[in-house]
Amino acid sequence: MKLALKIMFVVFLVWMIVGIYLLNQDHEKAKVVMGLGVFYFSFLFMPFFIYYRYRDGKYQKYILNDEKLRQAFNQQGKKK
Repeated sequence: MKLALKIMFVVFLVWMIVGIYLLNQDHEKAKVVMGLGVFYFSFLFMPFFIYYRYRDGKYQKYILNDEKLRQAFNQQGKKK
């Protein structure tokens, strides 16, 4: 999965470089190429990346729940 993400990112970079080149050359399809690149990044690369990073429950420490809020408020009160 990590290798696939690296390959997908390189494809995205090459795609954007080609799009920028086409924009500088005033090619008629340059905006289409750039738009498809953004679409690729938004709907293919980012979901795979997010799944890869948070698949093992690593996101749990970033979720606020009642217990964490109580701990935070208790610590806040102790500091004063």
